[in-house]
Amino acid sequence: METIRNRSEILFLYDVKDANPNGDPVDENKPRIDEETGINIVTDVRLKRTIRDYLYEFKGQEVFVRQTYTEENKLRTKGDRVKDFGQDEKNIIQSCIDIRLFGATTAIEKQTMTLTGPVQFKYGRSLHKVDLKYFKGTTVMPSREEAEQGTFWERYILPYSLIVFYGVVNENAARQQEIPLTESDLDLMFEAMWIGTKNLISGSKFGQMPRLLLQVKYKENENFHIGELDKLVSLTTNLDEESIRDVVDFKIEISPLVNELKKYQDRIEMIRYKVDERLNLTIDGYATDVNTAFNFAKIETFKF
Repeated sequence: METIRNRSEILFLYDVKDANPNGDPVDENKPRIDEETGINIVTDVRLKRTIRDYLYEFKGQEVFVRQTYTEENKLRTKGDRVKDFGQDEKNIIQSCIDIRLFGATTAIEKQTMTLTGPVQFKYGRSLHKVDLKYFKGTTVMPSREEAEQGTFWERYILPYSLIVFYGVVNENAARQQEIPLTESDLDLMFEAMWIGTKNLISGSKFGQMPRLLLQVKYKENENFHIGELDKLVSLTTNLDEESIRDVVDFKIEISPLVNELKKYQDRIEMIRYKVDERLNLTIDGYATDVNTAFNFAKIETFKF
């Protein structure tokens, strides 16, 4: 398939209930929270991990950045992974969808492969202040033979957090670096964002649901995007923000987003979307839906 030719902007909203969306390993693995604002922060690395895991485990796609082990059950290095592809940069790019999407920096023989991925995400941030909770308990089984009782466990969670991610697909980065990123690759990535988020079924991650995914795809050769679409949506609620516990406790006001996209409708090829039916969208406080809100543009739903 042909390399992408269009610029896109991505807006992705998902929520977390009674879980830890992105622990900080240098701070007791607590959810990352901006101390000044009370806003929950999720790194782009966490979102990319979700995408990579889904693509590798469920779609049969090769990814470069993943854990592999030696016969002695020791973690292999980046250098070991490079050898898997014959120390060949083109082979790595052709073989690994995550390199085509996000790029990479790694040594190949005496050179360094430095690729700025065509797909880049900002850090995700919650659209409201969050409430941090600490839980402690004991296990039934002792951790060693001489112990007479179970060990203690502790966990930090967020009762609720609605997180928004913003990203850009840069067709120029793909073309200039000869990265053969295709529309099929992007479709797999969008599927991984939506379904992969629901598939985070572990003790610390279970309880995450995708709520809204938008791709604003611009016309070919426009060399244009609006920027900061995440700043154009906001959460409205009658509750104290830290008291929010479910998606029905608030509404998402999208009138600034709609107005900004409408302003540049002549440069937009289409808007693709997926939305959870429990998410309440409003324009100037009145209930709306995606098809009505963006009826000035060609609209398609994602097929996954």
